[in-house]
Amino acid sequence: MSSLPRRRIDEIGDESRRRILDAAEELFAERGVDRTSFVDIAERSGISRGSIPWHFNNKDGLILAVVERAMNRLARSERHGTVPSLGEVLADYLTWARDTPSGLMFMILTEAMTSTGVVHAQYQEFLESRRAAVQAWLRAQRPEGVAADWAGERERAFAAGINGAVMGIHLQALIDPDGVDLQAGLALIAQLIDDNLDDVWVEGADPRP
Repeated sequence: MSSLPRRRIDEIGDESRRRILDAAEELFAERGVDRTSFVDIAERSGISRGSIPWHFNNKDGLILAVVERAMNRLARSERHGTVPSLGEVLADYLTWARDTPSGLMFMILTEAMTSTGVVHAQYQEFLESRRAAVQAWLRAQRPEGVAADWAGERERAFAAGINGAVMGIHLQALIDPDGVDLQAGLALIAQLIDDNLDDVWVEGADPRP
């Protein structure tokens, strides 16, 4: 009895997964997560309904896969040959926000805040990865001679502040696009930080009360 080569089977599986994710991403953006069913996704993707839980286990798994793929797009756009300015980093974020149904990560925020399951854990991991990316950017520009332990604590606090500001402006722009200019808000954050970056490592400038 003949069978497809392993590599071809993998290719078929990858293609099915991609089509399901494409359909889910479109439908979540059009209708919202709660009003999108596996049947809807199967019809849009042309993949059988039974294949969806086979690839993603359940709806939470599918939502997280959609968000993870969107965040991987952002990670790819953030690759630079040299250490970029924060303005360049946030310009990448702006492009991603405009090209991706990025409201998805906010759609699952409520569930992440009120649960202790996989959605909560994965959303926590997502936030940690965003802070880690900012910390790495800061660390690459840390002046010589600054104590690593002290600087690391400062960088963690600074990364949380930048991440919170960016996500806060983004959320406002999604809810009130006529009242909040995402590009202008991100540009202002970038200017403020790039112009005062040396202050991050000033001894005695402890952010804690």
